[in-house]
Amino acid sequence: MKRLLTVTALAALTPVMASAEYTFALVPKAMNNPFFDLARDGCYQAQEELADVTCEYIGPGEHTELEQIQIVQDLITKGVDGIAVAPSNAPAMGKVLEAAVAAGIPVMTWDSDLLPEDAGLRTTYVGTNNYDIGVNLAKLVQARHADGGTICLQTGGAAAANHNERLKGARDTLAGMDTGTPPGKALSGEGGWTEISGCPLITNDDGNVAVQGMTDILAANSDLTAFLSTGAFTQWFDNAYRQAAEPYKAKMDAGELTIVVADTLPMQLEQTRDGLGNGLVGQRPYEMGYKAMYVLKDIVEGKSVDDPIYTGLDVCDNDNIDTCVQ
Repeated sequence: MKRLLTVTALAALTPVMASAEYTFALVPKAMNNPFFDLARDGCYQAQEELADVTCEYIGPGEHTELEQIQIVQDLITKGVDGIAVAPSNAPAMGKVLEAAVAAGIPVMTWDSDLLPEDAGLRTTYVGTNNYDIGVNLAKLVQARHADGGTICLQTGGAAAANHNERLKGARDTLAGMDTGTPPGKALSGEGGWTEISGCPLITNDDGNVAVQGMTDILAANSDLTAFLSTGAFTQWFDNAYRQAAEPYKAKMDAGELTIVVADTLPMQLEQTRDGLGNGLVGQRPYEMGYKAMYVLKDIVEGKSVDDPIYTGLDVCDNDNIDTCVQ
């Protein structure tokens, strides 16, 4: 390692291997997020397998763009051997990573990428084809509502490139046309679909905000056809989500309302199995964290790596919910 870890960083780590030659940082959007917990676990698994690598998993306690930026700045100052970051604010993170490049620190992104104009600051992206998440969420909706209807979209951070790509994928698919640069133009009849007033809902990856937003929208729009969320935050808090969705189960069973959400965390699979949701499009966060360590090692050792490196998707509905996750 180039430097000793700070007390704060140590608190976020498993025991550091004294023989480690490389310290690679895996920076999530938030550490109170069960999705990123799986990426952390993958990172630590890679650390066990690679005798010369330490995984430093460190990020904001909750989704806070400025704190994530400060953490990355501190990692650059400390001189870690490589940084894998999931940018909460793509344009702002791009500016910060200019310092990493100047310092000779290899950078890659995972889960969420930089803006296209900043892609040269990182060597590769490991994670999901985020546009395809939106495409597949929209297809799940279309399969239940061939004639279209009204829809509310819910998303994460307004400046998060991954969620904006998912929104565009959903809008393009529902509209049957290109809706413009991410996040795409709001639908107003294209393909038979119209986005209702007050949407898309911005959650900033806050589970409480997400479930309350869904609750309010469903209560205020009794004839809503579909609710589509680009992140698992809508379903993180199992009891709260169940209480919000239960009053609408009969409508979902009858095909009058559809709720589809990104990711396939355990509680989401159970909720969908119980008929409190109609579809999930899952990522593979464990694989993202795991691969990040191997990819950074290849980069620092001068090996070529592909760009991007996609980790695949799992598409679930009420019929295949017991077998859809690989």
